[in-house]
Amino acid sequence: MAITNKKAFKKPLNNRFKIKITKNGPYIVYGGIPLRVNTVVLDASGIPYRWRPGKKYPVEKTYKLCRCGKSNNKPFCDNIHEQIEFDDTETASRQPYLEQAKIMKGPGLTLTDLPNLCVHAGFCDRSGGIWTLTEYSDEPEAREIAIEEAANCPSGRLIVWDKEGNLIEPEFEPSIELVEDPFAGLNGPFWVHGGIPIESADGTTYEIRNRVTLCRCGKSENKPFCDGIHLKK
Repeated sequence: MAITNKKAFKKPLNNRFKIKITKNGPYIVYGGIPLRVNTVVLDASGIPYRWRPGKKYPVEKTYKLCRCGKSNNKPFCDNIHEQIEFDDTETASRQPYLEQAKIMKGPGLTLTDLPNLCVHAGFCDRSGGIWTLTEYSDEPEAREIAIEEAANCPSGRLIVWDKEGNLIEPEFEPSIELVEDPFAGLNGPFWVHGGIPIESADGTTYEIRNRVTLCRCGKSENKPFCDGIHLKK
């Protein structure tokens, strides 16, 4: 099975929306993109299984989000990056997702997987894990859970496709979610929804995707994207 519907991988551009990465500075968000909290919810066995929307911030036409992790006004920038040593080097690959991802074919679904994007949110572990579920994806329950787990993967590391090669992806309106994991006692990354263009400090636009996660602690080795290093702090 070949992945055929690649056009669906990119959402239509909206010229109002953009996230600009500034040199040694914050993310500047343009276009009045909604900003809210989204919290991880665990099932009875202690494994993440859904998200709970939380606080909504007043919508601002333009605002700055902290990228160094040290702001005293989180999630917003307070210019403290000017007083500290902050390595803002963007090290993420500019190659498209599908040119980097591993492909796992099951009887009912195909899973594409790019581990470099993993933020260790844990949604892929339920019911034996998405990889096992893909192997048994001709069974309705396994297929349903695999699709659900992939959709909850905030970084888009994991994506599922049907037997005809068509993308199975949640519909997201453009927004930025502040990932909160009260069980780990940590703030997670900025979860960017809905195909919002992200422009590098050098002016290059990263591949436009339905869901990505941007580093919020300043320590990622895959900047501007989160690599889960906040869990090791």
